[in-house]
Amino acid sequence: MDLKQKLEHHKKEREVRKRGVSVEDAWRRLDKDDSLSVKNKLEKLISLTGAAKIAKAKTVQPPAWEPQPREPLQYFENRYALDVRYGRHKIGDGLAVDGETLYYLSRNEEFQGLDLGSALFFDLETTGLAGGTGTIPFLVGMGYYRDDHFVVAQYFLGDPGEEERMLAELTAFFKEGNFRSIVTYNGKAFDVPLLETRFILQRQKYVLNEWPHLDFLFSARSLWKHKYESCRLFHLAREVVAADRSEDIPGAEIPQRYFDYLRTGDFGLIEPILYHNQEDILSLLGLVVAGAKLFKSEGATNEDEEGPTAMDLVGVGRIFETAGEMDRSVAIFERALSGILPVGIEVALKEKISFHFKRAKNYDKAVPLWTDLSEKEWSVLNEREIKGILAGLRQLAIHHERHTRDLVEAVRLSEEGLALAERVPGKLKDDFRGRLKRLNAKILKLKT
Repeated sequence: MDLKQKLEHHKKEREVRKRGVSVEDAWRRLDKDDSLSVKNKLEKLISLTGAAKIAKAKTVQPPAWEPQPREPLQYFENRYALDVRYGRHKIGDGLAVDGETLYYLSRNEEFQGLDLGSALFFDLETTGLAGGTGTIPFLVGMGYYRDDHFVVAQYFLGDPGEEERMLAELTAFFKEGNFRSIVTYNGKAFDVPLLETRFILQRQKYVLNEWPHLDFLFSARSLWKHKYESCRLFHLAREVVAADRSEDIPGAEIPQRYFDYLRTGDFGLIEPILYHNQEDILSLLGLVVAGAKLFKSEGATNEDEEGPTAMDLVGVGRIFETAGEMDRSVAIFERALSGILPVGIEVALKEKISFHFKRAKNYDKAVPLWTDLSEKEWSVLNEREIKGILAGLRQLAIHHERHTRDLVEAVRLSEEGLALAERVPGKLKDDFRGRLKRLNAKILKLKT
C-alpha cells in the first residue's frame, strides 16, 4: 500500500469514527440490499467498520497493511481417550447414560432405547448480528463418541463465499456419522434453527431437526437454577463439573474477532474462539454426565463420590415433576425436606407438596406441613416466603372449618393470617376478612 492509499485509509477511518457506525447498524442497511451477495455484504461491512473496531480493541494486535492469506474452509479435530478426566468425570462416563435417563432429561419419548454413544453434541459460533439471514455460522463445533474416544470436530469458515461447500461437507458428515440424536445447550432456540436457515438458503437438505433433541439448558435449570446464581454453560461447568476452565473469551467479542480476521487474515484472532468452542462442547458433555448421575441414582455412583445434598434432591424432584410423575417427585421433595435447605426453598416445597396431599385427601400429611408453615418466624422472611406462611394459615383455617369443625381455632388462624396479610400486597387480606365474617356468623348462629 503506497502513501496515497494509506492517507485514504486514514481518512476513511476518521469518517467512520465521526459517524459512529456500529457493526449492527451498518449490517442492517447492507442487508436490505438484495442486489448484493452475502459475501459482498460482508466485504462492505468490513470496509465500513473494521478500522474503527480495531482501534477500540486493545487486546487485538494492530493489522498489517497487507492482509494475510486465508484458508477458505478448515477442519480441526481433537480426540480424547475415555479414561481422560474432564473435571469430576471421565470422558467415557457419558457412554453409561441410558435412554430412560435421556428421556427424563429431554421430555422426549424418542430417547427411549438410545444412548449418548450415537449422539451428536453441537455448538455454533456466529457473526451474532441482528438475526435472520444476516447471521452466519462461521464455526461449527461437534462432539461424538467414536472408536473408544470422544472426538471434537470443528469446521471453520475462513471465507463466507465457501458457505455452500461447508454445508455440503456437514451433510456428508451427518450422514456418515450415523448419529441418532443431538445434544445442545440452548440449541432449540438458536443453533438448530439458525443452521436450518443457512441450509434452506443454500437449497440443501437439513437433517438435524429430524433427530430427537436434548436441549440441556432446560434440564440444567430444573436441576440447578435454585442452587447456583447462573445457569450459563461456563458457570455450571465450573460449579457442577469442576472443569478447570477460565472465561477464555467474552461471547460478545467473538463476532468482531471474526470480522477482523476476514479483514486481516490473522488466524491468531480465531484460535481463542476454537478453544472456547471446544471447551463448550466438553463442558456440555460434563454437565449431561453430572445431571444423569444425579438423576439416575439420586446420589453417588462411585465410592469416591458424595451422596446427594438436599439441594440436589430438589433438582431431581423437579425433573420428575416436569415429567408429570408427581408421586415420585413428592417422595424426593420429602427427602429433601429432611435435609438443610434455604428457608425460601423449604417454604416453597412445603406449600407445593401440601397441596398435592390435599388433592389426594391425605390430610395426615398435609396438616403437619401447613402447621410448619404457619409457625415460621415471618419477621426474617421476604414477601414470597411470607405468602407461603399465609398459604399455610389459610389452609389450616379451611381444614378446621370444614373437617374438624373447630370454628374457634379457624377464627384464631384467620385473625393471625389477616394481621400478617396486612404486611404484604395482594388480595389475601380480603380472603381472611371474608373468612372471619363467615366464621363469626357461624359461631353466633350456634350460640343462639
